Amino acid sequence: MFDKLAGVEDRYEAIEKKLSDPEIVKDQAAYQRYAREHAELSDIVSTYRLLLKTRDAIFESRELLEDGDPEIKALAAEELDKLTAERENLEQQLRTLLLPKDPNDSKNVILEIRAGTGGEEAALFAADLFRMYSRYAESRNWKVETMAHHSTGVGGLKEIIAMIHGKGAYSQFKYESGTHRVQRVPTTETQGRIHTSAVTVAVLPEAEEVDVRIEPNDLKIDVYRSTGPGGQSVNTTDSAVRITHLPSGLVVTCQDEKSQLKNKNKAMKVLRARLLDRMIEEQTEQRSQERKIQVGSGDRSGRIRTYNFPQGRVTDHRIGLTLYKLDSVLQGEIEEIIQQLATHYQAQALQNAEPGSNRG
Repeated sequence: MFDKLAGVEDRYEAIEKKLSDPEIVKDQAAYQRYAREHAELSDIVSTYRLLLKTRDAIFESRELLEDGDPEIKALAAEELDKLTAERENLEQQLRTLLLPKDPNDSKNVILEIRAGTGGEEAALFAADLFRMYSRYAESRNWKVETMAHHSTGVGGLKEIIAMIHGKGAYSQFKYESGTHRVQRVPTTETQGRIHTSAVTVAVLPEAEEVDVRIEPNDLKIDVYRSTGPGGQSVNTTDSAVRITHLPSGLVVTCQDEKSQLKNKNKAMKVLRARLLDRMIEEQTEQRSQERKIQVGSGDRSGRIRTYNFPQGRVTDHRIGLTLYKLDSVLQGEIEEIIQQLATHYQAQALQNAEPGSNRG
């Protein structure tokens, strides 16, 4: 895996020269492109250089083991143990740094939450999940923008689509796609029985126009009067928008804004994100299968996480993680879950990576 690191270092040094070139500095687009690449390579090169120094120090310690002085040999052996552990740690860091980056990690997120099995109780839990994600986003100073929603009369959400604006939002939220199961006693339950409901969550990277090209002739756009909760203040004009993408059959509606233009722009963002997600699925059949398994159909059987209210417990079934702090999690404190999921999938990627660490 480390065979090409000398070449990476050469590239890094070449970029450093370009960044000090007056002609490149004048061309802001080129300068920013090189600056981004320089930043991306910086951690790899600094870790690689530290690894080379450590390997040289190991070689010197091994030579000292041949010394006739027992004290020097003992010190060399002790130093060799430390340096060997440091080398292994640096090699592990490099393996992680050399993993292919998800090109969507830095993007904003389209978050779609839908009530599944469980009727009104599922809709109430969908609202709970949206609050959880909103609070987590706010703790990262990310902006949450509602794109479309369909609420129920008692505070639940049959569906909500939101945009989360923030650098790296997708890298954190992408592990949330799937069926989330809740076990609790509904307020309407008179005999204290625990009910099980389900909510599906889909996390899509925001698609730029350059990511997905949509031909105007491929769109059917209908406008109509907004209706229902959330639309009552704007239903005097035809401000709601329904966009149908004819080649794919995807349909997106938006009626949250008073302006027809704003609703159209929001609907286009959602459509673009869904088309990008479909393209990614088609390109990678394995991911498509995983997503079908994870997101499922909204029933109780296929689930990635369970929220058990009687026991105050949250369990992520993908990694066998159980936390007994349900209240904190629902307040948006999900960093621990996300980090453990990231570590798990990173470890899987390392196992599948090309073997060979060129130990020296």
